[in-house]
Amino acid sequence: MTYLSQVSLVVVKQFVLLMFFALASSAAAIDFSDLHQAEKSENVTLTNEQINEIKAKNLTAALVWHGSSTWVSAVTKGAKDTFEKLGVKVVAVTDAQFDPAKQVADLQNIAALNPDIILSLSVDSISTKSTYAQAIKRGSKLVLLSNPIEGFKHGKDFVGIVTDDMFGMGIAAAELTGDALNKKGKLGIIYHDASYFITNNRDDAFRKALAQYPQVNIISEKGFLKEHETSNIAAAMVLQNPEIEAIYVSWDTAAEGVIEALRSLDRQDIRVITHDLGVSNLLDMATNGNFYATVSDRPFDIGATMATIGAGAIIGQPAAVVTIVPFDKVTKNNINLVWQQAFNTPLPSLLHQALAQ
Repeated sequence: MTYLSQVSLVVVKQFVLLMFFALASSAAAIDFSDLHQAEKSENVTLTNEQINEIKAKNLTAALVWHGSSTWVSAVTKGAKDTFEKLGVKVVAVTDAQFDPAKQVADLQNIAALNPDIILSLSVDSISTKSTYAQAIKRGSKLVLLSNPIEGFKHGKDFVGIVTDDMFGMGIAAAELTGDALNKKGKLGIIYHDASYFITNNRDDAFRKALAQYPQVNIISEKGFLKEHETSNIAAAMVLQNPEIEAIYVSWDTAAEGVIEALRSLDRQDIRVITHDLGVSNLLDMATNGNFYATVSDRPFDIGATMATIGAGAIIGQPAAVVTIVPFDKVTKNNINLVWQQAFNTPLPSLLHQALAQ
């Protein structure tokens, strides 16, 4: 990469980070006056003295999640492993199934347990806000995953927000797209056409970062709301634009439909780039299919960081407004390494066998 390209990339990343802080400030009434308020997860630590102080308190925690998936399970594992080291008992793990009403009910159900710490991703901050507020009033320390809650103030209503580097991930996906196309070619984009903080910002950062590849031409953009829609969208996109050489999709499971469509059209020449890790698409990558690359965050580290921040808050340890966890670019050559970094578990046997062939 040339010096000018490096400078351009830094400017793009600073711009999208600025947009993130502006949005987060608006959404959660947080005053972000400095881009560097975003802490890195590797800097979140506790001393032996602090760990012993936490252990002596016999704390409890509840994990109030938005949904369930391999990714959420890894976040849970990271949190549970860390809490165990800190002597914190996890008394509940809930799954809202992306239903705000169920998440409200989940929060109400754990009220009798009165956990000292709550780790959570709010499905809908307007619907769930008052129930979170009740838990906070009872004394629970709230650590948020990715989504801010409108009107909540840092240090008062919540300890901190832990999230992936959604803008860095969008930029990385653009770089992988540039690699897939050798910096020039025709691209289709299938984006998440709904108001969702993480996916919207990753998609926007991806588009902005493509500016460093002036010879990459976006010839079709289509939005989707549900994952099952992407197969038909991709098929129509390719039939209408057979010259397409690569397709970007917002996340892994949505990309599965795109891979399916390309197989049915016998278009093995079109490469797919996305975010997150899923066995189905990684198997396609391992066997030299359409799946070219993805960008993975580290969900185990997200859970571990949330647990550390929550326990630290009990003994008065302050946390940054936002703490960012690293990400990794994933290609066939590093599937095994990145999987273990992301999930802290061995590579599934199917993938291991596919890579060994």
